[in-house]
Formats: sequence, C-alpha cells, structure tokens
Amino acid sequence: MLNAIVHFSLRFRGVVLALALAFLGYGIYSLTQARFSVFPEFAPPFITIQTESPGLSPEQVELLVTQPVENAVNGVTGIDSLRSSSIQGLSVITVVFRADSDIYRDRQLVTERLSTVSGQLPQGVHAPAMTPLQSTTGTVLVMGLTSDRRSLMDLRTVADWTLKPRLLAVPGVANVVVFGGEVRQLQVQFLPEKLMRYGLSLDDVIVGAQKATAVLGAGFVEDGNQRLILRPEGQPVTAEQIASTVLVRQNGANVTLGQVADVRDGAAPPFGAALVNGKQGVILNINAQYGANIIEVTQKVEQALHDLNPALQREGIEMQPDLFRPVNFINTSIRNIRNSLLLGAALVIVVLFLFLFDLRTAAISCTAIPLSLLASITIMNKMGFALNTMTLGGLAIAIGEVVDDAVIDVENILRRLRQNTTSENPRPVFDVVLSASLEVRSAVVYATFAVALIFMPILTLSGLAGRIFAPLGIAYILSILASLLVALTVTPALSMILLTHRKLRAEEPALVHWLRARYISVLEQIERAPALVIGLAVAATGCGLATLPFFSTSFLPE
Repeated sequence: MLNAIVHFSLRFRGVVLALALAFLGYGIYSLTQARFSVFPEFAPPFITIQTESPGLSPEQVELLVTQPVENAVNGVTGIDSLRSSSIQGLSVITVVFRADSDIYRDRQLVTERLSTVSGQLPQGVHAPAMTPLQSTTGTVLVMGLTSDRRSLMDLRTVADWTLKPRLLAVPGVANVVVFGGEVRQLQVQFLPEKLMRYGLSLDDVIVGAQKATAVLGAGFVEDGNQRLILRPEGQPVTAEQIASTVLVRQNGANVTLGQVADVRDGAAPPFGAALVNGKQGVILNINAQYGANIIEVTQKVEQALHDLNPALQREGIEMQPDLFRPVNFINTSIRNIRNSLLLGAALVIVVLFLFLFDLRTAAISCTAIPLSLLASITIMNKMGFALNTMTLGGLAIAIGEVVDDAVIDVENILRRLRQNTTSENPRPVFDVVLSASLEVRSAVVYATFAVALIFMPILTLSGLAGRIFAPLGIAYILSILASLLVALTVTPALSMILLTHRKLRAEEPALVHWLRARYISVLEQIERAPALVIGLAVAATGCGLATLPFFSTSFLPE
C-alpha cells in the first residue's frame, strides 16, 4: 500500500501538489472558523437549580424546599452525583451527570421533573429555576462601573436596567451577573405604635401595599360597532404616591399608608459589595453560552459597551471594560504558537541548509509544518474541539516532530540523486526518487506510530485530568499522523519537481564532511570499550531515577 501511495504521488505529482494547495487554503479557512477558549471544558455536564425562599431560615429551606426538589430530580437518567446547599432564603442544588451525557437532553428531563414540584412548595416560595447553560471556562468579560457624581444605587440601577438587558441581547452571551451597588426598592417600614393607634394589623398594611402597586385590568366596553379596551391610569410609582394609599376609613377620615408606615426609596439588604480598583462600584460578570467562540463573543460584547459608553459618560459614570479579559490570554497563546511556528521553520531551514547545503530541500521539508498543523486543526474542528491552551500546546510540541518525516525522506532522495549523477549507468530520476523514498518509508512509518503510541496513555486518563490533557494528546497525535501523510505524498512529489531538473553537487557539504570524520573517530573509540559506554548509560539512568523522589508535584504548571 505504501508503495502504491508513493508511486501515485510521483506519477501524478501535479495533482498531488494542487490538492495540497487546495487543502492549505481550506485549512486556513478552518482556522478562521475554529472556536477559541482558555481551557478545555474540564467539568462534567451539570445543572444548577436555584429556588428563592424569602423569609425562610436555613433549616426551613432545607426541609421544605431543598428536599422536595431533590426528591423530584433524583432518579433522572444519567445522574452521577447530586449535592445541595441551603442558606437563608435560597436553595441551590447541583446535579452532575456522566461525562458522556447530552447536556441538552439532561436539561429537558430535569425541566419535566421540576414542573411537578412547584405545587408542593410553601406559599411565597418561588418556582425552582435552572441557571442558564454556560461553559465552565466561559467568562467573557468582567467590567466595572464607578462614579464620583452618582450613588451606588444609581450605578446598580443602570447596570440592572440598561447594561444587563443590552448585553444579554448579544449573541453568545448566556448570563450577566451583577455584584455590588445598592438595589433600589420601594420600602414600606411599618410603625407598630401607629398600627395600635388605628387598630390595624400588619396584614392590613401588606394588603394595602399590594393593592396600591398591583396592575389590574379593567376589561372592555362594546356596542354594536366597536369594542373599547379600558386601561386604568393612576398606578402609584413613587414613594409619595404609595404613602397616600387609603387603608381604611375611620370616623369620617381616611387612614393612609403613610400614617402607619414610613414609605421610602431604600436599598435592599446587601449580600456583598464590589471594589473597582479600590473604589466602591458595581461589577458585571459576563458569561458565554456553552460551546460559544470566546473571541467572537468578546468582540460583540465590547462593541455593545462601546456603543453605550457615551451615554454613561454623560451621566457621570465611568466604565472599566476590561477588569478581566480572557481573550488576552487566548491572543497571547496564539501569538506564542505563531512565533514558535516561524522560529521552528527558520531553524529547520538553517539546519537543513547547513547539513544539505540546499535551499530547495529545506523548503520541501518546511511544507510539512503548515500542512500537518492545519490538517490537525481541521480535524479537531470537525470533532468539536476548540483551540485552547492544551490544544495549542500539543501543536507547539509537535512542531519539531512534524518536519522529521519529511527531512528523512528528502535527505535520502537528495543523497540518492547525488549518487546517481556520479554513477556509470545513471538510472531514470523517477526510479531513483521512488526507490529512495521507499527505502526509508518503513522506518518512518514505524517511528511515527511509535511516537504516536507514546501519547496514547494520555487519552485514557479519566476524570478531571483526562478532560484537561486529552485535547493536548489528540492535537499532537493528529499532527504526527498528518505529517506522515504529507511525507508519503507531498514530499516525494515536491522532490520530483524541484530536485530532478537541475545539476546536483556530487560532494557532500563541508559541514557534513567535517562531522562525518569526527563521528567515525568517536565510533571507533566506542567500539573499543562497549562495556564502559553501557555502564555509563546505566549509571546516568540510575541517577535520574534517584532524583525522582525529590521532585515536587503539582496538577498544573504555573
């Protein structure tokens, strides 16, 4: 099979070269369409269920809310573990599914179970709600708001009612979490002595406040020609208007809400605060949807913030749009891999030129780098992998290896062509290139698969380690296998095109000739004392193994 592949590549070298160029263009297109993220999706599929329980203590939340929701959800197909937390006024349940589970199907099954439990919860407890589906590494942006002219309540109001709705409308944004500031409330703080004075109860105050702020429909009036929709006006929206609400009529006088309670604009009880560069303000944490392209979503979010910034400045609000920006990390990784590619290609050209003293052979060998890496990226894109720290790391590690097969092949072809020029009976160059390529083909194939097999155990890692490091191994193995395919097809075809139509130097390059003489003398000395050489190798290996217990261990590097 290998003979047939190499023979076809040489016979139809123009077709092979055209297909390589076409794939190069498609690989560049796949690179532009690839998803980018900071880390692989290391967490298993999970769903978080939150149930607000105003006024309930942690014990009541656990008994009356958390346990009924757990009983309803428990038993859903594919659940791996279930944990819960009950605090004052809030129940949080995290349902973790098996790694091979379909998260969208899981959410559908959990939604069906939750629909049956809402009626079993105490009065006043909100219906259980699942948090938006988002990636564990899907933080798009962390931004802050500060102001010297506006209060913390104004900042929080702008964040909740202006920024958050606009950002949620950006494609790819799953959730916007707001921290800090003061949440504006219309508060009715009743006065017990006033209630006793007028003979009213707390229920009278609650019912009066509810009626004052309720939105009620008035129906319609119709005659033979038309139907007129009635819309009541006058709903109170300010503290003063609510305070004037009549609770009861006593002795010919009205008792209003403001006479028995203090009605005011106030801040909700705080659950935390936010500092922006040491100054109190509001922080917005913007998260991407599951599987979204972090770079693309970040660009759209920043464009939306840029559009809103002039209006915020007019209100005296200062925006800090990049307190935390994961795209910086991604761009740094991409820049590093690009620099590694350029440096690797330059080193390959320099080394090959010094040893082969031929620029064309260096150029032929370097074609394996972009073709192999783009082939790996294309396949990973089709498999659903994103370009992240681990996959880019696998590609960086493979840079020096992907060119190896091509170097071995083109060096042997060049050597056989030189020998053929000095032969008394020169053979056709087609036969020389074919035999030279096949001469090293078995060794190249065996070496490539041996290197790939070394990384196979990484793919068998389980748990968190497997989800983080498996993409690195996949990227490396795909690059190595792609380089083998390039060496079987493109390298012989380019060698036939570029090396056979010119006169080659019969002598070896000066550097190779000088090194060969020194290497022969070293081999002669080794042959005189093989036991000593083996003993030194064993001793060095033993010293290396002895140092292993002194190494510190960590899960990830700094």
